[in-house]
Amino acid sequence: MSLVTIDRELAREVDDLVFGPPVRHVYNPLIYARAAHEQYLERYGADPKEVVLVGMNPGPWGMAQTGVPFGDVVLVRDWLGIDAPVERPVDEHPKRPVTGFACERSEVSGSRLWGWAKKRFKTPEKFFSRFFVINYCPLVFLEESGRNRTPDKLPKDEKLMLQRICDRALRASILQLGAARVIGVGVYGRDAAKRALVDRDDIEIGCMLHPSPASPKANQGWEKLAEKDLREAGIKL
Repeated sequence: MSLVTIDRELAREVDDLVFGPPVRHVYNPLIYARAAHEQYLERYGADPKEVVLVGMNPGPWGMAQTGVPFGDVVLVRDWLGIDAPVERPVDEHPKRPVTGFACERSEVSGSRLWGWAKKRFKTPEKFFSRFFVINYCPLVFLEESGRNRTPDKLPKDEKLMLQRICDRALRASILQLGAARVIGVGVYGRDAAKRALVDRDDIEIGCMLHPSPASPKANQGWEKLAEKDLREAGIKL
């Protein structure tokens, strides 16, 4: 089963879920940004990986625009070399428009993560020869004000519905990639991997600091701290 097949099934399943207030708008970039997302999967996810990095869910100015995890527009287009038409979400919030690769706003988390990969590995080919980056949940949740609501803040019943689907997809993706290590980009990604791979003692699971600007620690030199986390997880850089 390919990553494309896994994510198409994931897209269909999560698209059938219903979320109540305070969530008012739900974006599914696996559908409206499918062309760019599958370009990413096919170009960089076809071969086995040593390490899979697992994020939480798309940000409004990252994957929501480009279909690529942590998908800051400039780095996705100019470094990863991915550019494709992006459609609009079915129920778009007027304060959070999707303009695809025409988006002029940068996502800090994405610019930090992919900027680090560019600085450390120079070329996408060198980075992806060992690593791959995925998001656990593919959906964006927006409140009436336009505020981004992360999956960990959903009501318990909604979280459980989402987890059942996303756990299966995460497990299938990691096994497809043949990774020996899974690193959560933040504790949410780590915990999701532990849940999805609870019976797989052959896969090591760790955590690295999330690059979000909402994290005071990440704003004090994220690259060095993230590399320290990776080395402590046994990953040579």
